[in-house]
Amino acid sequence: MRLQTIETFVVGNPPPRFGGNYFIFVKLVTACGVVGYGEIYNATFGPHLCAKMAEDVFARNFEGEDPHHIEKLWRRTYGAGYTLRPDVTVMGVLSGLEMACWDIVGKAANRPVYDLLGGKVHERLRSYTYLYPMDGDVYPDPDTRNVYNDPDMSAEAALACVEQGFTAVKFDPAGPYTVYDGHQPSLEDLERSELFCKRIREAVGTRADLLFGTHGQFTVSGAKRMARRLEAYDPLWFEEPVPPEMPEQMAEVARYTSIPISTGERLCTKYEFARVLDHSAASILQMNLGRVGGLLEARKIAGMAETRYAQLAPHLYCGPIVGAANIQLATCSPNFLILESIQTWGGFNSELLKSPIRWENGYVIPSPEPGLGVELNEEVARAHPWTGDALHLGMKTEPPEL
Repeated sequence: MRLQTIETFVVGNPPPRFGGNYFIFVKLVTACGVVGYGEIYNATFGPHLCAKMAEDVFARNFEGEDPHHIEKLWRRTYGAGYTLRPDVTVMGVLSGLEMACWDIVGKAANRPVYDLLGGKVHERLRSYTYLYPMDGDVYPDPDTRNVYNDPDMSAEAALACVEQGFTAVKFDPAGPYTVYDGHQPSLEDLERSELFCKRIREAVGTRADLLFGTHGQFTVSGAKRMARRLEAYDPLWFEEPVPPEMPEQMAEVARYTSIPISTGERLCTKYEFARVLDHSAASILQMNLGRVGGLLEARKIAGMAETRYAQLAPHLYCGPIVGAANIQLATCSPNFLILESIQTWGGFNSELLKSPIRWENGYVIPSPEPGLGVELNEEVARAHPWTGDALHLGMKTEPPEL
């Protein structure tokens, strides 16, 4: 079995754009006709350039090779051009290609990938969702009352999610995140964040965990001030309280608060996650399978985490192929905690797949189908090309007003 061709899809995510502006998919085909799909999670460069990067990496390191030789293909790409270090763009591209190889290997063996990575541990996977605006507008006018700035509206949205079956909801009211972070939270940020936790806890009681999301916006002292405000409402986690570069600084926050610290969506490879674990900076790891280095790399990180009693909560703010890979990892990992969902996997995420991801009363049910368990609907993907010039995600470019 040899890898023969690659095709890429840069798919525009129509409004309300839950999961980002676009998705980057790859399709690999072997000489004997087996098809594998992957997804690149990369927000650093324009998506069409990232697609070209995937074609270049495929031509240099994957074409003509056996897709079973994932370790060899990984090392070739990781070390290409005299690197051998975690490069977030290279790892996004490698993740998509590696994911597609696993899809091929699973289909050739007629087994789901989780069976090839240790076998099924979990029959169903607890999931959570962000609190999105109930009117569907993911980017509302910040000056209007909306789920991101109004604690009562957020509590209503949380209760609606719980009524759907979710047992955990995530929200991030802590103010803007910028290219100048970390910063001190303003008194208004602190007050609003505490009031969000208070109102949501009052609305859902003990029926759901509160997941307090931030995006690395605080200094260590600022994160401690925020944590002190939130502890009374017992969140399941305080996400990325400080920027991700220095886990030894995040560890100061972890030692200070009783709230578990989670991190990982901006990290890649076992080497960056090893530093998190070595410093006890977080006890919940949020790797994204489209960035971290692929499925095998994530499985290695899961094993490292298991030795430190750390748990996994795979991150998802991209498309359903990464979602499917997250499911494969979660299913075979004893230390799995919870899975990020884009609401209940409906809408455009469902349209992009020939058979949607199965979600039932707050839980994802792992597919028994071979490979990643999903197939890209190429007709839908081709019908929604991305033509914009924005990146997948963005940060404010002006310093925060304090």
